[in-house]
Amino acid sequence: MGDDCLFHPREDKEKVELGSQLCPKFDDQGLIPAIVTDADSGEVIMFAWMNEESLSRSIEIGEAVFWSRSRKELWHKGATSGNVQTIIEMRIDCDQDALWLKVKVGGHGASCHNGYHGCFYREIPTGENRFDDLKTHGEPVFNPKDVYKK
Repeated sequence: MGDDCLFHPREDKEKVELGSQLCPKFDDQGLIPAIVTDADSGEVIMFAWMNEESLSRSIEIGEAVFWSRSRKELWHKGATSGNVQTIIEMRIDCDQDALWLKVKVGGHGASCHNGYHGCFYREIPTGENRFDDLKTHGEPVFNPKDVYKK
């Protein structure tokens, strides 16, 4: 992918970092990291990967579409659960190798497959308590067994 992407070519550093053309830098597996936050609260709700096709599709439909590394397929977030992520704003960092999506989550309002609002619901203790168990924040907003019928 890289320089042969559907987006603009990565011609020079100044153009990539200060210009107005989009040409994301995909890694050697054709992926770019995407951090997703709740558009209202600013809470980080998930992290995922996009490839050229999923990024193009997300831009086209205004909903988050990722690349599932485990399933090796496009993953339209919320297509199964109803928790579709509507993109309110999408940004790319200075050297165009990371994405930030601000979204509104439909359905149950959850982005985590475990039923929580976001995937970052466990806190890792630091300092004196660093070897304590993880602290869970919040409660699931839906039962995954009911939604995914597994």
